[in-house]
Amino acid sequence: MPPSPPDAVIAALAIALPDRRLPDRWQPLFGGRTNTAWHGICEASRDVVLKLYAGPALNPLFPNDPEAEATLLHLLAPKGIAPAFLTGFDTQAGWCNLYEHLPGATWQAATAPVAQLMRHLHGVTPPSGLRRTPDGSAALLDQVSAIVSRCETGLDFLADLPKDVVAPSGRDVLLHSDIVPGNLIQNADGLHLIDWQCPAIGDPCEDIAVFLSPAMQQVYRGEPLLDTEVETFLTVYGDAGVVARYRQLAPFYHARMAAYCLWQVENGRPDYAAGLQLERAAFQRSLTL
Repeated sequence: MPPSPPDAVIAALAIALPDRRLPDRWQPLFGGRTNTAWHGICEASRDVVLKLYAGPALNPLFPNDPEAEATLLHLLAPKGIAPAFLTGFDTQAGWCNLYEHLPGATWQAATAPVAQLMRHLHGVTPPSGLRRTPDGSAALLDQVSAIVSRCETGLDFLADLPKDVVAPSGRDVLLHSDIVPGNLIQNADGLHLIDWQCPAIGDPCEDIAVFLSPAMQQVYRGEPLLDTEVETFLTVYGDAGVVARYRQLAPFYHARMAAYCLWQVENGRPDYAAGLQLERAAFQRSLTL
């Protein structure tokens, strides 16, 4: 990643914010895996983050929509969930969003605050126009099949998926849909969510499944959650009906994430290989719960 934004991006930023002094220096941010971002350090004002979008995502699970991110930052910054949006602008290098930098460290441990934040998020009325995530076992199975169809090899354990149908929830809660350790920022004001380029509405189990995914924890944190950490999260989330539904759907979510890891490995991301094996093992455990 270049140490600072391209000159064309800096020039466009100066036009987009004519009354604001540009950052004094830049540092690349390495947490994201899709877009390019820099931390703009400002001596006379609050620091900023400049995100240069890679364009429409080819990713089969996580879209990449800068307009949706801007909408969610506007909605959630006043609630203390997300950073404040400043502006968006087009450049020769691609679309950019600029928002305030949240100081702090990426989340590493203690699942209870994540459960509290997620429950808070799921209580926020979503804006119109967001995509809808797969809801229920049939829709999840279709998504698994769609991801596997993009791979050269298959997953031999999919035949073990439960035959009992889990009906759609019919719920439309606001979802981040990519709550992984790298997108959780902890500071003195609490826990916050960044990287809102793939928000959605749907079943709250979607966010739970991504956060609890052993593959996502392995890729972003270096190790999966302990069983005790998972149980703490589900207890603190505090909705027995949602938790019971998540346990029913867990085999389908683990199968989907295994398919996603396979796709990543086949597309040059070998660090997802360990995640694939973790999801396979979690899939087998979930069949006995």
